[in-house]
Amino acid sequence: MGGGAVIGWDMTAAMAMASALGVDPLIAAECLPEIEAVMVRKLNEQMASGDRSSLGPER
Repeated sequence: MGGGAVIGWDMTAAMAMASALGVDPLIAAECLPEIEAVMVRKLNEQMASGDRSSLGPER
């Protein structure tokens, strides 16, 4: 596998998961974009470095 990158989350799914967990939608809408930005940056850094150990099994 090569040349891939994470560009973002499915925010509809993220909001649905937050709702299922009982998180207030306004809080989720405020916090999720910042959490997403950090996760995307870290995942892309990890993939670029070749360290795939915590990304889970390849399929």
